[in-house]
Amino acid sequence: MSTDKVKPTKLKFKGEKTKKKRKHEDGEEGPSRRRRKEDNDEAPETWVLPESPTEIRGPTFIVHPSDPSPICITYDSTRGRIVLQSVDKDKSDDSPSPSIKDRTPTDVSQVWVVTRVAGASTINLRTGVGEGKFISCDKHGIVSADREARGPQEEWTPIVLPDGMVAFQNVYEKYMSVDEVAGGQLALRGDSDEIGFGERFWVKIQNKYKKEAHEEEKKRKEGLIDVSSIDETSTNKMYQAWGAGRTVVSTGDKKEVRTRLGLETAVG
Repeated sequence: MSTDKVKPTKLKFKGEKTKKKRKHEDGEEGPSRRRRKEDNDEAPETWVLPESPTEIRGPTFIVHPSDPSPICITYDSTRGRIVLQSVDKDKSDDSPSPSIKDRTPTDVSQVWVVTRVAGASTINLRTGVGEGKFISCDKHGIVSADREARGPQEEWTPIVLPDGMVAFQNVYEKYMSVDEVAGGQLALRGDSDEIGFGERFWVKIQNKYKKEAHEEEKKRKEGLIDVSSIDETSTNKMYQAWGAGRTVVSTGDKKEVRTRLGLETAVG
C-alpha cells in the first residue's frame, strides 16, 4: 500500500475558468497606502507630508505655492515678527528648482513647533527660535507671533484637503491666508471666509512624528489609550516638547532646534 500523502485539491467543474492569484505591486497600490509604505522606509528626521490633522505635530515647515517662487512662513527673531520669505532667496545658480513638495527647511527660522492639548483638534504654532512665541490672530484678522502664552486666539484647526494641502482655521472660523498688501508686499492674514488659492499651504512634518501619530491611533482603536485619563502635562512634554520628554526652556530653543535638524545658523 502506498504511503505517499494525498495532496488536497480544490474541486473543479467543467467549463469553470481557472483563477490566477494576483500579486499586488507597488504600481497597483492606492496613493495613501503607497505613501505610507514609503514613509515607513524613510529616516526619522525625513520631512514628509501629513495625511491627517493628527499627524501635524512637532517641527513643521509651512510653504505657500506663490508665483513666481514659493514662499515659506518664517520668524524674524530680531524684529519679532512673521516674515513671508521666498524659498529661493539664497539660490545663486541657474539649476532647476525642486518641486514644491520636495522642499525642506534650510534655516531654523523656517521651522515652527506644533503643540497640541491632548485629545484636542486644535493646534498651536510656536516659533522654533527666539523666546518661543505663538502665532495668533485677533478678531480683525491680524496675524502675529508676539505672545508667549496660549489662549483662544493662538488656536488653529488644521484641515487636510483632498489634494494633500492644508488650511488653517482660527477661533473666529476664518482661514489663514497669504494676502497682498500695500506696495505689493505679501502678508499673512486670518480673515478669509473660504478656502481658495491663498488659503492653501503645503505642510511638511518629520517622519518620526507621523509614525508616532499612527501608533497612537492604533492604540486608541484597540482601546489601549483612554483619552479621558490622559495626563495633559506629561503627554505634551513627551510628544510635543523638544527633547523627547524633557522641557526645553526658551533660551535653549535655538540651539536645540539646530542640533535636531542639522540646519545652518539662523539669520539675524
